[in-house]
Amino acid sequence: MAKRVLVVDDEKLIVKGVRFSLEQDGMEVDCAYDGEEALEKVRQNTYDIVLLDVMLPKLTGFEVCQQIRDFSNVPVVMLTAKGEDMDKILGLEYGADDYITKPFNILEVKARIKAIMRRTGAGMAGAARDKVVENGDLRLDCDNRRLYIAGREVNLTSKEFEVLELLVTHPDKVYGREELLRLIWGADYPGDVRTVDVHVRRLREKIEPNPSEPKYVQTKWGVGYFYRNRR
Repeated sequence: MAKRVLVVDDEKLIVKGVRFSLEQDGMEVDCAYDGEEALEKVRQNTYDIVLLDVMLPKLTGFEVCQQIRDFSNVPVVMLTAKGEDMDKILGLEYGADDYITKPFNILEVKARIKAIMRRTGAGMAGAARDKVVENGDLRLDCDNRRLYIAGREVNLTSKEFEVLELLVTHPDKVYGREELLRLIWGADYPGDVRTVDVHVRRLREKIEPNPSEPKYVQTKWGVGYFYRNRR
């Protein structure tokens, strides 16, 4: 089945070029030119990935990404003309999975898309062996990529889910930040370990009763993160 991509940018020439290139690779491509249109399309359709420009009319890419995270964990790649670290981290703060700085090479865009899809697909394939993982009051439905805590569903981004899935399926094993970055984002990911810290903090804000005193995702100071076995 062809992968379906939403490309969001107010520069129509960029959208046209990206759409043509992705369609050449057999993908189905929808387009949006402002934030409100993008949000509506994500609500009405199912996508495998969203390419989302930061500077958009009506709603910024950050606002769109933040609202998408209220109802979907579709992978989101931010397109930004700014290269400052804070802008990139800000994109991740709002729930983005990756970022690409403009001007970009379309080959880089396609490589990044395929890498994300490979990791998502590999996660799904591995989950088939253990479709549901339960540990204490946490229940992880790996096959459908859904999380329940004490019977309540918690909506996670794709990367937040992958981090938690790795930790929960290897309880009490400590993963260094560099190791998590390599395993979850891939060896070719251009970001640094702050990406891991941002995602762990966001994950804790969603799953921990008190994020400052976590009971699920623990920190081993100077080493990394681990999930405390609660069986």
